[in-house]
Amino acid sequence: MKQFLDEHFLLGNATAQKLYHGYAKHMPIIDYHCHLSPELIAKDHRFATLAEVWLYGDHYKWRAMRTNGVDESFCTGDKSDWEKFEQWAATVPYTLRNPLYHWTHMELQRYFGVSDILNGDSAKKIYDHCTDLLQTEPYSVKNLLRKMNVALVCTTDDPVDSLEYHIQLKNEGFEIPILPAFRPDQAMNVGNAENFNAYVKKLEKVSGITISSFDDFLYALQNRHDFFASVGCRVSDHGLEEIYAEDFTGSEIDAIFNKVHSGKQLNDMEQRKFKSAMLIHFAEWDWEKGWVQQFHLGALRNNNARMMQQLGPDTGWDSIGDFSQAKALAVFLNKLDSDNKLAKTILYNLNPADNELMATMIGNFNDGSVAGKVQFGSAWWFLDQKDGMVKQINVLSNMGLLSRFIGMLTDSRSFLSYPRHEYFRRILCNLFGEEIENGELPNDIEWVGNVIRDICYRNAKNYFGWQSVLSE
Repeated sequence: MKQFLDEHFLLGNATAQKLYHGYAKHMPIIDYHCHLSPELIAKDHRFATLAEVWLYGDHYKWRAMRTNGVDESFCTGDKSDWEKFEQWAATVPYTLRNPLYHWTHMELQRYFGVSDILNGDSAKKIYDHCTDLLQTEPYSVKNLLRKMNVALVCTTDDPVDSLEYHIQLKNEGFEIPILPAFRPDQAMNVGNAENFNAYVKKLEKVSGITISSFDDFLYALQNRHDFFASVGCRVSDHGLEEIYAEDFTGSEIDAIFNKVHSGKQLNDMEQRKFKSAMLIHFAEWDWEKGWVQQFHLGALRNNNARMMQQLGPDTGWDSIGDFSQAKALAVFLNKLDSDNKLAKTILYNLNPADNELMATMIGNFNDGSVAGKVQFGSAWWFLDQKDGMVKQINVLSNMGLLSRFIGMLTDSRSFLSYPRHEYFRRILCNLFGEEIENGELPNDIEWVGNVIRDICYRNAKNYFGWQSVLSE
């Protein structure tokens, strides 16, 4: 019987072990999509407790605790850090076969050297040990990134963000580039006129541009797009239920903007046309600057109206949606391609039923101009677990070129999430190792090892154009 979480964890044979330890393990990490706080990095924050670094803002853990019968006061409420951690520790034994069980113990091992199993009995010892370490310099935020061999981080930032902390980090010469990603979802969200106009006022203030027409609105957003580029941004990101690709005219969009800007509510088709127009404009700006555009598709958000009212968004009330993705996505990408304005593009889906759809869609627009120009992004959110990763890798292998895949990201708000890259790398190496030992792939360890290094690091470095700021 193998020991839990030993050095060969998830590596089922000698070839998988050779591939991981010899080729994948020591590759640097490019985290090209996450939700880390640039302010905490710039201030080199030190977390007061293990609960602060682990439980604040982590809706994965909150969902598990709620399911285990833990009261909300221990998740997002006013209980003390120790009381919250105690309830999390009591929940962990019940997360068996949930990825949280693996992630929790990998993080304890990799960051804190703790090999004990977390449960109610071990909670106090582990909490005190890790909390004490977090007070020391090696556990400041910057050193946590260094500890995990992180080479570059892309945060997620609204066009109205000042990017002051990205600028501060760049000016001080922090050796790990912390770059912004342009996330303009709020600029498309015209479902509520009051909220949209409040956003327009923020955009006016930060851009210094008075907005009284759609052209003004675009000008202000493009001003911010240019500003992001000046701070080193090379990536945009969009979190959408689905791609919008309705037919529209310029006069229609002018009228729709004027209507919502006057405080009137838009009907469903007006909203869809406005979003369709905005996606085209954003995509063309990305193409002009040589950026990579990312589309996270398929989340059904804020399903619990009572808890949304009480706690707000991003608190654990989202699920997989069953939106129709193919037709509009094809129309959108085809329009850009037909105008020769299709930027490098990454498509992430949340519904595993869409895996084959996405894997074949990317092949429609990989035109040979760039290796892997359109990517089927890594297993995302509810799917970034062992089964989800294996399915994404297998589908991409069957219908595309896994060897050109740009690999894993954290998509996390936690500075302790980087063992997820290790998790992915072990799963990847195990898949290759199994097929080599089964005679399904040649026993060419050097070539397969180089492909694995590419997927873990080199492909992303080249794809995003970061060769000048990164090395191996």
